[in-house]
Amino acid sequence: MCDRIEIHGYGAILGAVLIGGVLEGILGLGAAWWRKLVPPIVSATVVTAIGFSLLPIGANSFGGGFGHPEFGDARFLIVGTITLVSCLIFNIRAKSFYKQLSVLFGLFVGYIAAYFYGMVDLGRLTEVSLVSLPVFMPYSPEFHYDAIFSVFLIFLVSATETLGDTSALAAMGFNREAKDREISGSIAVDGFVSAVSSLFGCLPITSFSQNVGLIAMTHVVNRKAIASGAVIMVLAGLIPALGVILASLPEAVLGGCTLMMFGSIVVSGVQMISRCGYSQRNMSIAALSLSIGLGFTQTPQIFRIFPELLRSVFAENCVAVVFIVAVLLNLVFPKGEEEKAAAGAAE
Repeated sequence: MCDRIEIHGYGAILGAVLIGGVLEGILGLGAAWWRKLVPPIVSATVVTAIGFSLLPIGANSFGGGFGHPEFGDARFLIVGTITLVSCLIFNIRAKSFYKQLSVLFGLFVGYIAAYFYGMVDLGRLTEVSLVSLPVFMPYSPEFHYDAIFSVFLIFLVSATETLGDTSALAAMGFNREAKDREISGSIAVDGFVSAVSSLFGCLPITSFSQNVGLIAMTHVVNRKAIASGAVIMVLAGLIPALGVILASLPEAVLGGCTLMMFGSIVVSGVQMISRCGYSQRNMSIAALSLSIGLGFTQTPQIFRIFPELLRSVFAENCVAVVFIVAVLLNLVFPKGEEEKAAAGAAE
C-alpha cells in the first residue's frame, strides 16, 4: 500500500480517503447486516482485544513515549507514578460524582510535577498565529483504483474497531448491548466524517479506543459532556496556542492516567464474555481468536508470505485479526440450544 501511495502522491491518499469514507459510511447504514456477523460473544472478544492492544501504549507513554531517546528514564517513571497515585487517591477519597474527576485531577497534578522536572515545553507559544482557519481542498484529490482499494480495506478494519468501541461503550456506560442504530450511526459517521476530512487535506478520522477506558472509569456518557470535549478539540484546532498547551502534556503524565483506564477495558471485555455464558462454543471462539490475534501480531514475521497489502493491514493490528477470526469461528462452530435460544430472542 505504501508503495502505491508513494507512486501516486498525497493527492491519491485524499482521493482514496474520500471514496473509502463514503463506502464505509454506506456500509454502516446497514446495521442489521453487521449485527448478524457480530453476536455478543464476538463483540465481547473484540472489546477484550482492544484492551490488550492498548496496554503497550499505556506502558510506552509511562516510560516517556515511543522512540524517546531517554525512554525509561527515572524522571518519566516518577512523573507517571505521581500521576497514577494521584488518580487513585482522588478516586478513593472523593465522594459521589466527584470520583469522576479523578483522571482530570491526576492530569493536573502530573502536569505540575512534569513542569518541575523540565518536561513541559511551551516554547512554541511565541511562534504560532492567533487564529488558524481550515482551508478547503488545499490539495487536489486524485483517484486511482489501487490506492482506493488499499485504503478501503483499512476502512473496513477501522469499522471493526469502531464496532468494538461502540459495543464496549454501551456495555460499560449503559450496562446493555449496543443497539442497531448506535452501531449504524458510529460506523456511518466514521466513514462520512473521514470523507469530509479529506476535503480539508486531512487523513481519516476514526474512533478512539482510549476513550473506552475513560468511560469505564468515570461512567460519564452524557452527550453534553462529550460535546464539550468536542468543542475543546475544535477550539484547539482554530486557536493554535490552545493546541500547543494541550500538546505540551508529557507522555509520562498520559501514561500514568491511562494505565488504569486500559486495564479497565480488559476487565470489561472479560465481564462481557461472562455475560455471554461459559459454553464450550463461546470459550472456543474467545480463546482461539484472542490467541491468534494477540499471538500472531506480537510476532508479525509470521505474516511474511502474505502480500504487502495484507501485511500492512493485519500484521500489527490485533483487533482486526481477532475480529475476523471470531466472526469466522462464529459462522463455523455449530450453535447449541442455548445460543439458538438467545439468537431467537434477539430477533
